[in-house]
Amino acid sequence: MGSGKPSISIIVPCYNEAKNISGTVASINKSIKEARIFSSSEILIFNDKSTDDTGTVAEGLAKKNKNIRVIHNESNMGFGYNYTEGVRQAVKDYVLMIPGDNEIPSTAITNIFSSVGEADLIIPYTVNPEVRPLPRRIISRVFVMLFNTLFGLNLRYYNGPCVIKGDLLKKVPMTTHGFAYMAAILVRLLKSGATFKEVPMKIQYRESGASKAFRPRNVLSVISAIVKLFWEVRVSERGSYNTSPARVN
Repeated sequence: MGSGKPSISIIVPCYNEAKNISGTVASINKSIKEARIFSSSEILIFNDKSTDDTGTVAEGLAKKNKNIRVIHNESNMGFGYNYTEGVRQAVKDYVLMIPGDNEIPSTAITNIFSSVGEADLIIPYTVNPEVRPLPRRIISRVFVMLFNTLFGLNLRYYNGPCVIKGDLLKKVPMTTHGFAYMAAILVRLLKSGATFKEVPMKIQYRESGASKAFRPRNVLSVISAIVKLFWEVRVSERGSYNTSPARVN
């Protein structure tokens, strides 16, 4: 990062989000403008083999904004792959992933941006989980408790739109392509001594569609990822992950 303002790459994975992607991009652009802290930005939209008009809508957005690139996956790859590939293609100082479902309003994104530069990782946590179905809230809570217990951490949330320094991301192993991808990245970075700051985030109801998080294949991938990550961090490579993370208040 240079001496001036930082830049940011924003990854937007989309699967059948034709009705939501325009609102998502509008919220991102509004937040970037209001934050006034970035020298430049890019938006990488991943059309994850959608069966609706997501790809067409995304290409229309790219024609109106030269900072938008659209990547069309040849098959449905999932959030983790899209994030990993987005990090590989990102060229800015910081990286952020915003789902294309328009669940995160511009006010929340702007609040996240306000803490950029204060720590290596800006980790948002949801303050109004009641907007989500009860089963999802229960599973999410169990997920957080499990990760905190297994890896000796004390985070409020693991699956939010984290802002992370690009140079750190490009060094960390990203072998998890399922829905535990961000949790695995956070564990590796935090146990390696990265600084972090947690910030509150208020989400909104989805305007269209339903979450894909709890499909059977996704649940199985999360279980597999937890087992592999525990073995790596706590057993096979624990010497590389023995540093206490530094919280920034």
